[in-house]
Amino acid sequence: MHALYKGRAAVKADMVPGKPSEMKSFLTLPQFVLTAGQHGQYATQKHSKISYVEVEILDAQTKKQICVLEKVLPSFTIADVKHKFHKACPQWYPSRVGFHLECTGPLLKETKVIKNLAVSSIITLYFRDLGTQISWITVFLIEYAGCLLIYLLFYFRLLNLYDMEAIDHRSRHPVVHLPCICHSLHYIKQILETLFVHSLSNESTALKKLLKGCVFYWGFTSWMAYYINHPLYTPPSFGNRQIIPAMVCFLICGTGNYFANVAVVQMYKTGTKTHFVRPTYNPFTWLFKLVSCPNYTYEMGAWISFTIMSQTLPVAVFALMVSLQLIFWAQRKHCKYQKDFKNYPSYRTAMIPFILCYRPCCIFPGLLASIQASSICSVLLELDYEKS
Repeated sequence: MHALYKGRAAVKADMVPGKPSEMKSFLTLPQFVLTAGQHGQYATQKHSKISYVEVEILDAQTKKQICVLEKVLPSFTIADVKHKFHKACPQWYPSRVGFHLECTGPLLKETKVIKNLAVSSIITLYFRDLGTQISWITVFLIEYAGCLLIYLLFYFRLLNLYDMEAIDHRSRHPVVHLPCICHSLHYIKQILETLFVHSLSNESTALKKLLKGCVFYWGFTSWMAYYINHPLYTPPSFGNRQIIPAMVCFLICGTGNYFANVAVVQMYKTGTKTHFVRPTYNPFTWLFKLVSCPNYTYEMGAWISFTIMSQTLPVAVFALMVSLQLIFWAQRKHCKYQKDFKNYPSYRTAMIPFILCYRPCCIFPGLLASIQASSICSVLLELDYEKS
């Protein structure tokens, strides 16, 4: 420490010409005190120069100012801003807060960083109440479990919806058992995948999406089960020649859907997003050579097979609605892959091999918008958010 004092005093003395050497020791302590004070002041000024961002929160509907969040660090994420907003407005819980950069723009993801959004020291965000929230895993389990139970209620005829005289005088055709088995296996698989396979986000979604999803899934399940298990149900036109191949195709598509989902989940669990999914030694993953979303391809194939096996109008309508929505989701993912990966295979299509390829969602955005609008499934939750 003495060497430090001596060194600082010597520097100051050399800077003042004509000072005698015997004054150096006398000036050492005062000059050190002054220098130390200046150094501390400089450190304080340097610390005070940390740049903050002011976040102005406006109501997305009325565009009225709700509050201004001060001293927001540029490194804050949208999730951090939600918690800071909750402190300023305790009535809004972070889980039901949605922020937009524009009134009609998309919701900002919670991982977005403020410094990547702000062009100045003040940033404006538009607040939207997302409503009562519910976890994603609960959404999927309720939808799938409901479909499973509703079909079994019709199959075992626990609901007194049919004419009892028709039940007494008509025996059930053997083909009725196969759709029940296939339908039950499908939704049992979906439940098990939700619990043990899919990597679901910890975030929540609006309760109204659960209600819409239940109306769609449960409504169609009731319609299908009512017709297939009706005492007057007639078997498919070509008998076993139509039923058996369709059932085999259904089981193959269900198995392929499982292995494709596992391949996608394993890619995400590796923690790297620099590589896209590639085929493995498993034959069910070889479809990745031709399409970006083979899990959607297999799912569409399963419902088409179920339609052929049961030969009923409700199943055909459901398969059509689901296929339209799956095509929309696949196109969106396909475009995202093409943008994210420069070396993405050009011969891959979105969902159907050799069809719907070469960035159609980027060239004809209105086409996909009309497809989604024409589908009743557009009211369902965004599965892209989610199951990956």
